[in-house]
Amino acid sequence: MKPIEEYVRSIKDFPEEGIIFRDVTSVIQNPDGLHLAIDKLQEEIKDIDFDVVVGPESRGFIFGVPVAYNLHKGFVPVRKKGKLPCETIEEEYDLEYGSATIEIHKDAIKPGQKVVIVDDLIATGGTTEAMIKLIERLGGEVVAIDFLMELEGLEGRKKLEGYNVKSVIKYPGK
Repeated sequence: MKPIEEYVRSIKDFPEEGIIFRDVTSVIQNPDGLHLAIDKLQEEIKDIDFDVVVGPESRGFIFGVPVAYNLHKGFVPVRKKGKLPCETIEEEYDLEYGSATIEIHKDAIKPGQKVVIVDDLIATGGTTEAMIKLIERLGGEVVAIDFLMELEGLEGRKKLEGYNVKSVIKYPGK
């Protein structure tokens, strides 16, 4: 099996000139790539004591559910506003051009639960910062944040200072 980095397709000048888009679909459509990605994410958190995995819509579902399943943990989805059927709490956060709102069910995290967030990518860190706020408002403790890829040039880790942030692949640029 080749290294995980070789399964990621890099597309120059997308969505705009000067950007290299790191395409995770090339990882998940290849059986070896998907298997390796899940294994590597699990490896990053193997020594961490936790109760539940939280993942954001949609790629956090792709990677978070198999990690939770393999480690015999529950999975809690964080969704865009208006997509969850029960009572929720929400958090608004800034995007590059505008803002967005995410929600979590009010009863999804129990006070004192130890949480690992799993997602495909950290860029600016805004979505993850919003998820942390939701989890902590419900009384959960974020014990690790586990990404498949990190765009170090966007400095998303700065928003997550004080948290245990892990990345399988680190790209120095944007």
